[in-house]
Amino acid sequence: MMEPQNMQDPASPSGEIELVVFCSGEQSFSLDIRHVREIRGQSAVTPLPHAPEEVLGVMNLRGAVIPVFDLSSCFGLGPTVPDQRNVIMIAMNDARTIGLLVQSVSEIVSIPHSSIQDAPTVVGGPGQSHISGLVQLAEGMSRVIDLPDLIQRRIPVPA
Repeated sequence: MMEPQNMQDPASPSGEIELVVFCSGEQSFSLDIRHVREIRGQSAVTPLPHAPEEVLGVMNLRGAVIPVFDLSSCFGLGPTVPDQRNVIMIAMNDARTIGLLVQSVSEIVSIPHSSIQDAPTVVGGPGQSHISGLVQLAEGMSRVIDLPDLIQRRIPVPA
Protein backbone atom coordinates (compact mmCIF):
# COMPACT_ATOMS: atom_id res chain seq x y z
CA MET A 1 0.00 0.00 0.00
CA MET A 2 1.31 3.44 -0.87
CA GLU A 3 2.01 6.04 1.80
CA PRO A 4 -0.20 9.14 1.51
CA GLN A 5 1.76 12.14 0.38
CA ASN A 6 2.69 14.78 2.90
CA MET A 7 -0.38 16.98 3.25
CA GLN A 8 1.52 19.71 5.09
CA ASP A 9 3.18 20.85 1.83
CA PRO A 10 0.39 22.87 0.16
CA ALA A 11 1.87 23.03 -3.32
CA SER A 12 3.28 20.56 -5.76
CA PRO A 13 6.87 21.00 -6.95
CA SER A 14 5.50 22.98 -9.91
CA GLY A 15 3.87 25.50 -7.56
CA GLU A 16 0.38 24.34 -8.55
CA ILE A 17 -2.33 23.15 -6.18
CA GLU A 18 -5.44 21.20 -7.13
CA LEU A 19 -8.66 22.19 -5.39
CA VAL A 20 -12.06 20.50 -5.31
CA VAL A 21 -14.59 23.32 -5.67
CA PHE A 22 -18.05 22.84 -4.19
CA CYS A 23 -21.11 24.71 -2.96
CA SER A 24 -22.36 24.75 0.62
CA GLY A 25 -24.89 27.21 2.02
CA GLU A 26 -25.09 28.82 -1.44
CA GLN A 27 -21.41 29.78 -1.06
CA SER A 28 -18.32 28.56 -2.92
CA PHE A 29 -15.71 26.60 -0.97
CA SER A 30 -12.65 24.61 -2.02
CA LEU A 31 -10.51 21.93 -0.47
CA ASP A 32 -7.05 20.67 -1.36
CA ILE A 33 -7.68 17.51 -3.39
CA ARG A 34 -5.05 15.65 -1.37
CA HIS A 35 -7.48 15.71 1.57
CA VAL A 36 -10.41 14.28 -0.42
CA ARG A 37 -10.63 10.51 -0.20
CA GLU A 38 -13.88 10.14 -2.14
CA ILE A 39 -17.15 11.83 -3.06
CA ARG A 40 -20.33 9.83 -2.43
CA GLY A 41 -23.99 10.45 -2.96
CA GLN A 42 -25.82 11.40 0.20
CA SER A 43 -26.45 8.25 2.22
CA ALA A 44 -27.97 7.22 5.52
CA VAL A 45 -26.46 8.79 8.62
CA THR A 46 -27.19 7.62 12.16
CA PRO A 47 -27.99 10.65 14.35
CA LEU A 48 -26.23 11.04 17.69
CA PRO A 49 -28.21 12.24 20.71
CA HIS A 50 -27.20 15.66 22.07
CA ALA A 51 -24.80 16.27 19.17
CA PRO A 52 -24.18 19.87 18.05
CA GLU A 53 -26.37 21.14 15.19
CA GLU A 54 -23.60 20.75 12.60
CA VAL A 55 -23.09 17.05 13.40
CA LEU A 56 -25.50 15.03 11.30
CA GLY A 57 -24.37 11.81 12.97
CA VAL A 58 -22.13 8.94 11.97
CA MET A 59 -21.89 6.61 9.00
CA ASN A 60 -20.23 3.30 8.34
CA LEU A 61 -17.53 3.62 5.71
CA ARG A 62 -16.25 0.14 4.87
CA GLY A 63 -16.23 -0.92 8.52
CA ALA A 64 -15.04 2.39 10.00
CA VAL A 65 -17.50 4.65 11.81
CA ILE A 66 -16.89 8.29 10.86
CA PRO A 67 -18.61 11.52 11.92
CA VAL A 68 -20.57 13.42 9.28
CA PHE A 69 -20.81 17.21 9.46
CA ASP A 70 -23.15 19.57 7.64
CA LEU A 71 -20.53 21.98 6.29
CA SER A 72 -23.07 24.76 5.83
CA SER A 73 -23.96 24.59 9.54
CA CYS A 74 -20.25 24.53 10.49
CA PHE A 75 -19.91 27.94 8.83
CA GLY A 76 -23.09 29.40 10.34
CA LEU A 77 -24.98 29.33 7.02
CA GLY A 78 -27.89 27.19 8.28
CA PRO A 79 -28.57 23.53 7.54
CA THR A 80 -28.11 22.15 4.04
CA VAL A 81 -31.41 22.00 2.18
CA PRO A 82 -32.02 18.40 1.02
CA ASP A 83 -31.51 18.04 -2.73
CA GLN A 84 -30.64 15.21 -5.13
CA ARG A 85 -27.29 16.91 -5.89
CA ASN A 86 -26.14 16.79 -2.24
CA VAL A 87 -23.03 14.70 -1.68
CA ILE A 88 -20.88 13.61 1.21
CA MET A 89 -17.19 14.31 0.68
CA ILE A 90 -15.03 11.90 2.63
CA ALA A 91 -12.03 13.93 3.75
CA MET A 92 -9.00 13.02 5.80
CA ASN A 93 -6.06 14.61 7.49
CA ASP A 94 -3.42 12.31 8.95
CA ALA A 95 -5.40 9.37 10.35
CA ARG A 96 -8.61 11.32 10.99
CA THR A 97 -11.47 10.87 8.53
CA ILE A 98 -14.75 12.80 8.40
CA GLY A 99 -17.71 13.17 6.09
CA LEU A 100 -18.77 16.63 4.93
CA LEU A 101 -22.29 17.11 3.58
CA VAL A 102 -22.21 19.73 0.80
CA GLN A 103 -24.79 20.96 -1.72
CA SER A 104 -22.84 19.96 -4.81
CA VAL A 105 -19.35 19.56 -6.21
CA SER A 106 -18.72 21.68 -9.28
CA GLU A 107 -15.16 21.13 -10.48
CA ILE A 108 -11.52 20.41 -9.81
CA VAL A 109 -9.17 23.28 -10.61
CA SER A 110 -5.41 23.52 -10.77
CA ILE A 111 -4.11 26.94 -9.77
CA PRO A 112 -0.78 28.49 -8.84
CA HIS A 113 -0.36 28.30 -5.08
CA SER A 114 0.62 31.98 -5.17
CA SER A 115 -2.91 32.92 -6.33
CA ILE A 116 -4.40 31.95 -2.95
CA GLN A 117 -4.91 35.17 -1.03
CA ASP A 118 -4.92 35.43 2.75
CA ALA A 119 -8.37 35.46 4.30
CA PRO A 120 -9.15 38.79 5.96
CA THR A 121 -9.47 38.73 9.73
CA VAL A 122 -13.06 39.34 10.76
CA VAL A 123 -14.12 39.12 14.38
CA GLY A 124 -16.96 36.85 15.44
CA GLY A 125 -17.83 34.91 12.29
CA PRO A 126 -18.68 31.24 12.90
CA GLY A 127 -16.12 28.96 11.32
CA GLN A 128 -13.86 31.87 10.40
CA SER A 129 -10.76 30.03 11.58
CA HIS A 130 -11.53 27.14 9.22
CA ILE A 131 -10.69 29.31 6.19
CA SER A 132 -7.04 29.39 5.13
CA GLY A 133 -7.44 31.69 2.14
CA LEU A 134 -9.45 32.90 -0.83
CA VAL A 135 -9.01 32.13 -4.50
CA GLN A 136 -10.50 33.97 -7.48
CA LEU A 137 -12.21 31.60 -9.91
CA ALA A 138 -14.22 32.34 -13.06
CA GLU A 139 -17.47 32.15 -11.03
CA GLY A 140 -16.16 34.43 -8.24
CA MET A 141 -14.28 34.02 -4.97
CA SER A 142 -14.01 30.62 -3.31
CA ARG A 143 -13.00 30.07 0.31
CA VAL A 144 -10.20 27.56 0.80
CA ILE A 145 -10.97 25.35 3.81
CA ASP A 146 -8.27 24.63 6.38
CA LEU A 147 -9.23 20.97 6.90
CA PRO A 148 -6.70 20.26 9.68
CA ASP A 149 -8.16 23.17 11.67
CA LEU A 150 -11.75 22.08 10.97
CA ILE A 151 -11.03 18.53 12.12
CA GLN A 152 -9.06 19.62 15.18
CA ARG A 153 -11.78 21.99 16.38
CA ARG A 154 -14.72 19.68 15.59
CA ILE A 155 -13.27 16.37 16.79
CA PRO A 156 -11.45 16.61 20.11
CA VAL A 157 -8.36 14.45 20.45
CA PRO A 158 -8.92 11.79 23.14
CA ALA A 159 -6.79 12.34 26.25
